[in-house]
Amino acid sequence: MKSKTKSSGPRPLYRPEDTSRAQPLRKRAGFDAQSGHSSDFRRDFARLVHSPAFRRLQGKTQLFPGTESDFFRNRLTHSMEVAQIAKGIALNLNSKTYFRDHPINTDLVELAGLAHDLGHPPFGHNGEYALDSCMREHGGFEGNAQTLRIVTRLEKRESVENGSEKCGLNLTFRGLASLLKYDKVIPTSRSAEEAERPSKGYYQSEADLVSRVKQAVAPDCAKDAAFRTIECDIMDIADDIAYSTYDLEDAFKAGFFDPLEILSHLLDGEFLQRLAKKVSGATETEVTERDVANVLVETFGTVIRDNKHQTPSDDPLDAVLDIVGIYATSKRIAADGYLRTSFTSDLVSEFIQGVSVSVNKDCPALSKIVMNAETRLKVEVLKHMTFEALTMSPRLRLVEFRGRDIVRTIFEALSDKQGHMLLPDDWRRQYLSLASRGDQLRLICDFVAGMTDRYAVEFYGRLNSIDSELSFFKPF
Repeated sequence: MKSKTKSSGPRPLYRPEDTSRAQPLRKRAGFDAQSGHSSDFRRDFARLVHSPAFRRLQGKTQLFPGTESDFFRNRLTHSMEVAQIAKGIALNLNSKTYFRDHPINTDLVELAGLAHDLGHPPFGHNGEYALDSCMREHGGFEGNAQTLRIVTRLEKRESVENGSEKCGLNLTFRGLASLLKYDKVIPTSRSAEEAERPSKGYYQSEADLVSRVKQAVAPDCAKDAAFRTIECDIMDIADDIAYSTYDLEDAFKAGFFDPLEILSHLLDGEFLQRLAKKVSGATETEVTERDVANVLVETFGTVIRDNKHQTPSDDPLDAVLDIVGIYATSKRIAADGYLRTSFTSDLVSEFIQGVSVSVNKDCPALSKIVMNAETRLKVEVLKHMTFEALTMSPRLRLVEFRGRDIVRTIFEALSDKQGHMLLPDDWRRQYLSLASRGDQLRLICDFVAGMTDRYAVEFYGRLNSIDSELSFFKPF
């Protein structure tokens, strides 16, 4: 057997195996709108954009329910912003030394950004918790795992010639790899304690496919090494940046708080302690309450100072007017669209500039994205501050609790005896063709997870007759 000699030159970031597709393509007859694409990765991007699962993201909540206003972001607009930030990061890295000669493919990076939330069920993470609880003994439910399932099985874009195997969007191996955030199989069953939160990873049903993805993308890397491609890493950082800035912008617009109200949390020691603990876990470093306070002062104190009309004076009246000016400036920053968007735009630009890369020259596909410590601290403080101050507020908790109850009720109704008769015709036929109870429940889970918020509310309303005006003739 010949021994392999290690090449001394840099290895390519992309290989011919990357552009192979996970399932065999059926032959296409006549004109194909995708045939004009010169890049396989561009074709992946196009297939995603034209898919129903992508369109349905417009009906899924990001932070505020879409019924509240047409201003606030939904999962679709959030995903578009993540894709744009991810592309900005890639272009910035491509101007650096190594990637100037081996550029990161921006189509793949945008694909990862646009697709990263496909698997989210209605009502965000609370819908995810409800479905995971329902599927606890049958493989659980998790948004990232569901994303992979959607693009490889559920979307109706490709199938084997005789239709016996569904291929989903039939993306390239590298396209699928860009969506694999967690290199772990979700256990088939978990105890109630273990199922308190969804287990991150991919379903057992996709384990063989994931093995083939790894073999195609990184065959020469150690088998025990964590598998996550550079495109996936960029997407993950871009998601954190979007969440830590644009959700904050929506909260300003909604009037939940303004910069001065955020700074008032400096007086709440328990709040700072909770925040420091969460940020320490996210950054894997020791973060103190003082560190958190410094970030809040730098971020929100600076923007108030820079936009306030200064009135330095020893006159007591001027001192009072100065306090009033601080208050008015804070309110204006939150209410004024120009100031609000300028604030978040500056943050996004700062965060992108804080991103670099640790190049794995033996396996460039698995190079790691790195954010400098100062920027990472700021991103994590803003992200967790928004969660603690806004997402955990009574008003939003009420909406989330209702969403969890709706999702659980629909699942239980469909999985009850003869409940499958409530499924649309095509889903019902699939259900009846399945022999395993676990497979039947997975199909019901797929159906519920694919619902938009409004569709879920309507379905729930028909089950419970809470709205007498709902038409029985309107198809699901």
